[in-house]
Amino acid sequence: MRAPFVRVMLAFALVAPIAPATSQTTGAPIAVQAAVGIEPDTVRIGDPFLVQIGIRAPHGATIAFPPAPDSTGAVQGLDPVRVETRPDSGGLVQWGYYRVAAWDIGEQPISLGDVVVTLGGRSRRIAVSGRKVFVASVLPADSAQRVPKPPRPLYEFATPLWWLWAALAALVLLFILLWWWWRSRKRKRPIAVPDPFARAEREFARIERLGLVDAGERGRHVALVIEVLRDYLAARFVAAPLSLTSSELLTAVRGERAVPNDRLLRILNEADLIKFARRPVTTERAREIGREARAIVAHEHAASRPAAATEKAA
Repeated sequence: MRAPFVRVMLAFALVAPIAPATSQTTGAPIAVQAAVGIEPDTVRIGDPFLVQIGIRAPHGATIAFPPAPDSTGAVQGLDPVRVETRPDSGGLVQWGYYRVAAWDIGEQPISLGDVVVTLGGRSRRIAVSGRKVFVASVLPADSAQRVPKPPRPLYEFATPLWWLWAALAALVLLFILLWWWWRSRKRKRPIAVPDPFARAEREFARIERLGLVDAGERGRHVALVIEVLRDYLAARFVAAPLSLTSSELLTAVRGERAVPNDRLLRILNEADLIKFARRPVTTERAREIGREARAIVAHEHAASRPAAATEKAA
């Protein structure tokens, strides 16, 4: 309902001649009628609104509308001026539309230049300044009187939870006691050290029960018995871990008098050829390598016992 009302008021104002005090004339006066309207007349900060200027001049005249307001004032132009010519039998009718926005509250003046009407070398300036728009605040009316509530605590409890903290402390204490009891019991438990010779004998017997030689897996039989032999030597001598190669193992145990180095050299070299070079091995030779590995273990075990007994007696 507002827009039609404004258009009617503008059309009504257009028929009345503009007052001589609001224009400047060069030469004979030019009959000009003008109207100015603002739609809407109450806005909020940053909301666009429309300023409309209507001019009626005689036929043959030219109308120059002022540019849109610049960015130095409280009311600034959003788009360039849009000029619209309307048909009229009594003369030239043009409308200039300014899409602007206000950036301050209260009554704000709209700074526009003069409209210049030119006809036959004569010109007339129509002043359109003095128009204002009311910019309403977006804040509540009583915002200055509002008192904020005090901050609420991060956690709120109806009653003190001392019993919860007491139960948690008792649980932690119980856990510490259980851990201390387990550590003390573990320290008192004797550590059983397996006998390397007994373990090697069990492994040799297990490999024999597998029947790998009869099943045609002679290379696997050789690899397993050599692995048992090396496990025994690694358990007996710190300098002979399983990470050593065959040549490094021979170098590590060369100074041990209980180890038959020549026999160990032959069996390790032959086993390496079978495992890594895919050297074929007969059934009988595979059995012999197994018996030789077991004999070397037994020889070292028997040779080291008198030395251990002598050391114990000393």
